[in-house]
Amino acid sequence: MQVQAYLDRVGFVGSPRADLESLRALHRAHLRAVPYENFDVLLGRPMTLTPEAAFDKIVGARRGGWCYEMNGLFAAVLREIGFTVTEMAGAVTRGERGELSHGNHLVLRVDLDRRYLADVGFGDGTQEPLPLKLGPHRCAGYNFRLEKLPDGWLRFHNHTFGGAPYFDFRDEPADRAQLARTCQWLATSPESVFTQTALAFRHGPDGVASLLGRTLRKVRPGGRESHLIGSQDEFVQVLEEVFDLHLPEAAGLWPTICAKHEELFGVDAPA
Repeated sequence: MQVQAYLDRVGFVGSPRADLESLRALHRAHLRAVPYENFDVLLGRPMTLTPEAAFDKIVGARRGGWCYEMNGLFAAVLREIGFTVTEMAGAVTRGERGELSHGNHLVLRVDLDRRYLADVGFGDGTQEPLPLKLGPHRCAGYNFRLEKLPDGWLRFHNHTFGGAPYFDFRDEPADRAQLARTCQWLATSPESVFTQTALAFRHGPDGVASLLGRTLRKVRPGGRESHLIGSQDEFVQVLEEVFDLHLPEAAGLWPTICAKHEELFGVDAPA
């Protein structure tokens, strides 16, 4: 793993060490520089769990990625620096989806003076790692919570204005085969939300920009504002200017995105 190339990509200046200060700074830098996005899925490109592929895409091609790529690459870089990292399988909306959700999220545990939950792949989640401690947590003006469920799973509750409300996980190493199966299902099944419409998130110093289909949102600790994207050209422009994604080929997705939006929300209503 070419650590310096990654550090240049996320704008980290200096020499990181395997300590909490560097972990926080790297976590924040990654989220502010690299957008969460699912455009390779929408464009029918193959998806894998390998950090090498994530490096080529995120660092080499200056793209974003989804949880398997974002946290997979982050874990590889942290290990190169000297951190002890455990990859864990998450389950977004497990309460509603049951076993179908198992492995639909990749999340990291980093062991320092205590255990920390590190997650640069949950879209609009926490900007910094959180201590793996039950109860409320506050970060960058947003409120989060970690809960232990009666069946032994742990639940991370996102902030009030978050896209996905929560994910469950077990504090143990992920089953890589399960992650791979779920990754392929999410990338190819017509029932997967990732194959149906565009998703993107990017953190900034004053909030999080999010894209759901035709809807562009600006989320801040006090609320969120929504804007309905009006044309194919505006869509490509938003990707470039808001999410730092140079993807002219995304213009071809516009008719499908509009059709899905109309099906779910009507013609002129934001999501």
